[in-house]
Amino acid sequence: MSKHALLEVIALGPQDAIAAQAGGADRLELVTDMAADGLTPPRAAFAAIRAAVDIPLRVMLRASDGFAAGDVAALCEDAAALRAEGADEFVLGFLTPDGRPDLDAVRALAEVIDGCRWTFHRAIDRAADRDALRKELAVFTGVAGAAGPGDPSGPGGLDTYLTAGAVAGVDTGLPTLLAEQARTAAGEPGYAPRILVGGGLTLGQLPTLRAAGLDAFHIGGAARPAGWSAPVDAAAVREWREALDGAVDGAVAVG
Repeated sequence: MSKHALLEVIALGPQDAIAAQAGGADRLELVTDMAADGLTPPRAAFAAIRAAVDIPLRVMLRASDGFAAGDVAALCEDAAALRAEGADEFVLGFLTPDGRPDLDAVRALAEVIDGCRWTFHRAIDRAADRDALRKELAVFTGVAGAAGPGDPSGPGGLDTYLTAGAVAGVDTGLPTLLAEQARTAAGEPGYAPRILVGGGLTLGQLPTLRAAGLDAFHIGGAARPAGWSAPVDAAAVREWREALDGAVDGAVAVG
């Protein structure tokens, strides 16, 4: 098992980004409006954050709360503008009303961000059939090469699923996460993308997740002990960084 797990932190602005990097984050997910669970940030916000830190940034492409794509043309315009500003990694994910992946919307955005790596976010946790969704979206996965799933040196395309394993969060979804990680390790079709665990994640769950081989974790509120009205706290991120670093071989230092 890799000794270093990826830690991704939600950032709303440069202050968040600087604190997250100082605390040991490996990557940031950039969003605005957490009251709607994270929407596409303005181009200027991306530029300010990019100027503030030097770790990878994944930018949300989402126009409204929920998992309907809405105005796909407008989303494509936003994606093109962000690419022109220098964004090269993204987060997206849309479902049809019956819980299937919205392939038309995903395809339209995938064409705009062609060559970029991207995450399909927690829409998977509301899918009617998780396995079917993965297999339908496999066409967007980058061509396999020497790099492993989710490796930053790997090809562009869908390389990550952000998931809690269940709508209610990791506590409920843990069996699903472990089962899907086993299928990823076995190289099953549709399971090449890396699993990024997020959604109600707690420090106490890390030993089990790391022992199963899961190596990517996503936090938002956990990085803000004072709540979403306050910025990211570097010390809180550092606690997660140290816990992840100590979770190898099933041992975790929670502090």
